[in-house]
Amino acid sequence: MDSLPRPDVILTHESDLDGFVAGHLLQRLAKKLFSSEVRLEAWNTQAWRQRAPKERSAWVCDFTFDSRLDRPDWVVIDHHPALAKPAHARLIHDTSKSAALLCYELCKSHGIESPQLDRLVALTDIGDLFREDDPDFDASQDYAALLKTYSFWNLSRLIDAQIESLIDHPLLTVIRTRRAVEDPLGFEWSHSRIVPLGNGVGWVDVVVGNSNLIVHRLLRAPECAHKVLLTMARKGSAGVVVSLRSLNGEALPIARMLQGGGHPNAAGATLPRGVQGVPEAVEYLRGIFDPRPVPITKLEDAFAGLTLGR
Repeated sequence: MDSLPRPDVILTHESDLDGFVAGHLLQRLAKKLFSSEVRLEAWNTQAWRQRAPKERSAWVCDFTFDSRLDRPDWVVIDHHPALAKPAHARLIHDTSKSAALLCYELCKSHGIESPQLDRLVALTDIGDLFREDDPDFDASQDYAALLKTYSFWNLSRLIDAQIESLIDHPLLTVIRTRRAVEDPLGFEWSHSRIVPLGNGVGWVDVVVGNSNLIVHRLLRAPECAHKVLLTMARKGSAGVVVSLRSLNGEALPIARMLQGGGHPNAAGATLPRGVQGVPEAVEYLRGIFDPRPVPITKLEDAFAGLTLGR
């Protein structure tokens, strides 16, 4: 393999286990190759789009490759559908593998591997690609929930960046208990509260439980009339973030309508800053997906029992 340029920074996705594992693997690889610590930065999708690529050299993982990243001495390791072809950057790309697996393959080519890392990367791959038929699928979702529950930097500091220590970590007992108790309650609550937004898209308000698992169970229910289900979360000054899920590739085109991106069945977007609450978000999305006037009584019904306020 051609030599890798020494990065000024390693950039990864903040919001899921795939970015967490991939970013820490690249940091470990950089330390082995260059005998020094390289700064790791984690970014959410909205902030990432606004970040200027100012460094002379960088390694980027778990972010969609686009023309902005096509720079000499930049290496991009990703699995999302690419938006450009590289002319200057090195792109390591495979949509059938997670970013963590792609980074681990690179690490293994330089002698960085262990049974614990094998297991962690395999679980990350299963969970991020949502391989529901895999016998380790439930376990993969528990590991993914560690990042969602405890956040990127808190978890990194807790384990001192030793990601293999997540295997059989005591916090998984908390996650498994929550899944067993919360997910059935969350599914039953959300099941009768799907709000149509138009164009085959429905909004699900999830009050408790793993929203990804609940939404996929809802999509598979025979009575589900929607091809895409979305959830919403208010992210401070960033405004309202929507997460979209589907079974047959419909989520990504809908996300792109909202200036977002992701995978065919798992995508997301951040709504304009002027949309500052869930009621406004529902009206905004209906204006995009179904611009016909909605009777006020139906809007009131949609907001009954709303759990996400301004």
